[in-house]
Amino acid sequence: QAQLVESGGGLVQAGGSLRLSCAASGRTFGSYAMGWFRQAPGKEREFVAALSWSLGNSAYTDSVKGRFTISRDNAKNTVFLQMNSLKLEDTAVYYCVARRNNWPSRRPGDYDYWGQGTQVTVSS
Repeated sequence: QAQLVESGGGLVQAGGSLRLSCAASGRTFGSYAMGWFRQAPGKEREFVAALSWSLGNSAYTDSVKGRFTISRDNAKNTVFLQMNSLKLEDTAVYYCVARRNNWPSRRPGDYDYWGQGTQVTVSS
């Protein structure tokens, strides 16, 4: 059974940076797409970014383009989300996801595995 474990969340001031990590285990992820969703209090779960594990295709939601970067370390089965210029509205629980398809979908229903989430709080 695949397992995704996020780390790197925390409290940061607006304008600051954080790097989230997601360690994947339990199977080979060579043909999977992986990514991140987030959910703020009282809001629906929202797509943030995703990356094809082997093709290099990536996708971002418009609100994070130019500020967030998704990347991977194939050898370590780990995906990262570098978040720069953080804003108050980035505050949310961030979830790592993986799907048994190499295309980085924006739809939560397309993902087969979800991590437990890590809290990111941006303060003024």
